[in-house]
Amino acid sequence: MNVTVVLPSLNPDEKLNSVVDGLIEKGFTDIVIVNDGSNAEHLKPFEKAAEHPEVTVLTHEVNKGKGRGLKTAFEFVLENRPESKGVVTVDGDGQHTSHDIYNCAKRMVDEKDKVVLGCRDFDSPGVPPKSRFGNKTTSRVFSMFCGMKISDTQTGLRAIPREFLPLLVATKGERFEYETEMFFALHKAHISWVEEKIDTVYIDDNSETHFNPFLDSIKIYRIILKFIFKYTLSSLICCVIDIGLFNLLNVLLAHSTVLDDIKIGTKVGEFFVKVFSGGNDTIALKVLIATVVARIVSSIVNYFLNKNAVFESKTSVKKSMWKYYILCFAQMILAAAGVFALSALFGGGEALEGLVYKPIVDVLLFLGSYQIQQRWVFR
Repeated sequence: MNVTVVLPSLNPDEKLNSVVDGLIEKGFTDIVIVNDGSNAEHLKPFEKAAEHPEVTVLTHEVNKGKGRGLKTAFEFVLENRPESKGVVTVDGDGQHTSHDIYNCAKRMVDEKDKVVLGCRDFDSPGVPPKSRFGNKTTSRVFSMFCGMKISDTQTGLRAIPREFLPLLVATKGERFEYETEMFFALHKAHISWVEEKIDTVYIDDNSETHFNPFLDSIKIYRIILKFIFKYTLSSLICCVIDIGLFNLLNVLLAHSTVLDDIKIGTKVGEFFVKVFSGGNDTIALKVLIATVVARIVSSIVNYFLNKNAVFESKTSVKKSMWKYYILCFAQMILAAAGVFALSALFGGGEALEGLVYKPIVDVLLFLGSYQIQQRWVFR
């Protein structure tokens, strides 16, 4: 199929050559192994693998991480394998069967313009509980906060067409977090992927993995949660703008005589004057103007921050701004309706409505708005 197998490895045992033998038996003729700074006691598996004419061994003098190992192999393929249609990345510990590796590589060649992910079934009886919980949790977080549905976010079996390798070489990340960064790079470039079901194999409860459950998980979740952090920061910035501009206009208009002779007409206007200013048209206008201007300015700032910094969307202003303001209006209605509903269900009162119900409703709308902006407004 003219597909290169990429296999990064650190301090391997005899299973490395079992994987190599299985690949050769399956018909793969180009296998690139990256020795990622293994110590002297673990060099024999690389030497034995290099005896096969189908195998090329690249070496890092010091350990640089799985991400750097993959990039080294990708660069090698781009420079030295002009006929290769792409790569299929595998782990050297025997968790990926040669049958599954072949199926992923073949599907990539057949579909041409898609990355193929070899995905495990974490409901299988042989899956260690910590792996089942960790992978399912990460998959849900990916879907909720990143808008990407991936059933196996940590799979090392990935078949990637050659045309996408330059993008992935330029993608940041040197260690296990790189495999997560790959998804964001592909997603941002509008490159789709498909899932290929594979056997779920755990050897000795996955005891030989170099994945650090604490440190590497922090790096991975830091990548995922940076979106919700930027979204929160954007909202806080605009909240400060809204409050600051309201107070500035309120003060300026209070010392101005421009509004003194203006009267508010219509039933709605009269209601506004009565409720918010005790019947004083000037105070009512001052509050109304300050509120509307501050909200318009802060919402415009929020729109562009979310579009360009949070979701990094290439959607045009013409296509997304009207969606954004529909969402803003819907949120305003739902905020009032939510507080009213909680008050009706559990009892009212200013303290409960202001200090309990409204914060609950606002947090739910905040998270819901994130989802809608990500999947609809700035898709």
